[in-house]
Amino acid sequence: MQPGSGPADVNEEDNPSENVIAQISQFADDNLTFVRNISTCLGLAGLLILARSIRLITKFGSAADIPARFIERNISVRGRLRNITEKGLEVEHIPIYVPLLSRLLTKPGQPVTLLDVRLAGVELTSEGQDWIGQQLKPAETVWLRLIARQNETLHCLVSVNRGLFFNTCVNEELLRRGLARTSPFVGLDPHSRIYWHLYKRFLRAESRAEKKGKGLWKEESRWERAANVLKNNMLVISLKKLFKWTSWTKEK
Repeated sequence: MQPGSGPADVNEEDNPSENVIAQISQFADDNLTFVRNISTCLGLAGLLILARSIRLITKFGSAADIPARFIERNISVRGRLRNITEKGLEVEHIPIYVPLLSRLLTKPGQPVTLLDVRLAGVELTSEGQDWIGQQLKPAETVWLRLIARQNETLHCLVSVNRGLFFNTCVNEELLRRGLARTSPFVGLDPHSRIYWHLYKRFLRAESRAEKKGKGLWKEESRWERAANVLKNNMLVISLKKLFKWTSWTKEK
């Protein structure tokens, strides 16, 4: 045995893998900040790729921007009410906010674009439109459950939160108050499970309004019916015309 040799030297020669691990550990200890920065960058890059792939933090500016799988699975997205139109709503999509990542994906000075939203399964009346304007606050947050896409229009179930445990479906509430009629669900297979579930649910709400005589189903009183009969009676109309003509001749 040569001087200076011993069991330690034999172990180092017999276990080269342990030497490599020891060297890597030593490098990590000596460059701890550098290693942490690399880990952080890799983690952020992974999150960015994941977020882009599932479109969780992407802001949708039009119906065409929404992935087909969102429509097929009837995903709910969040939005901010901007306008109430004759046929529905105009809503600004609010994507899920993720610190840092949302800032990276948001372009400065990007114009605000609105989604054209129709109330799925509902034929809106002017009274219903007025009710929406009274009940929904300007810029209020709404939830859109995607039902179908028709060109640049989204057919959705629109919901608003009214307290911690209370959620109101605007479509159903309009039917329950007699401020709308049921209509076919655009883009849904009539034989699908969701179609029949929503159809029965909406028909039940409309039937309640009809039974209670609300809104569209309100019955006229006897005096109202009598007034309408007289108003449309030909004799009464002729007498009115005669009265107007005699008044005009007297004035001349």
